[in-house]
Amino acid sequence: MTALLEVEDLKVAYGKIEAVKGISFSVEAGQIVTLIGTNGAGKTTTLRTLSGLLKPAGGRITFDGKPLGGIGAHKIVALGLAHSPEGRRIFPRLTIAENLQLGAFLRKDSDGIAQDIQRSYDLFPILGERRKQAAGTLSGGEQQMLAMGRALMSRPKLLMLDEPSMGLSPIMMQKIMATISELKSQGTTILLVEQNAQAALSLADHGHVMEVGKIVLSGSGQDLLHDESVRKAYLGED
Repeated sequence: MTALLEVEDLKVAYGKIEAVKGISFSVEAGQIVTLIGTNGAGKTTTLRTLSGLLKPAGGRITFDGKPLGGIGAHKIVALGLAHSPEGRRIFPRLTIAENLQLGAFLRKDSDGIAQDIQRSYDLFPILGERRKQAAGTLSGGEQQMLAMGRALMSRPKLLMLDEPSMGLSPIMMQKIMATISELKSQGTTILLVEQNAQAALSLADHGHVMEVGKIVLSGSGQDLLHDESVRKAYLGED
């Protein structure tokens, strides 16, 4: 079976500094795949390259059977790959509803857009209650909900989430992780970059550990969760 996303020997450089050093992995439809690792491992750079924000220095990216080399970011979104970025990047002066509508900027089906906005409100009821509120007045957790809802507005085949729990309270983190699990149950394929390795591996079908631009360990989420080296390095266990 052909994977929805295939990454082969991907290299990404900032000038002469190689941030991603030839990584390969795949994501099957319906899976959650996670990339974990310390800051500077190359995880965010990988997602930014997949979504067309950075140009690879080498390797091959294939999404839904199509090579992504040289394709602009807006065209990659149109193919069905959406990115909820690190730091959320919502539009603070626009309302919640306006932020969600911008997530559907490539679409023309007004009825479908309205249905998907309601889906975001069903996933995140607080957004529906505050739909006319400026997004910049939301808490960090609420802004994360909005960023995820906005990414879903393009009806992606693959949703990439970059550090969705960063800076959140434990209760809000649990809500975000529960939503990721719910999205998977609804058939959404997810590539997850997450600082909370335990939460990410608990959800993931498959995981990859990145260190200084390389994948150093791969396995099922459960296998990595119980791997002694992973537990010591990323789960804070002796």
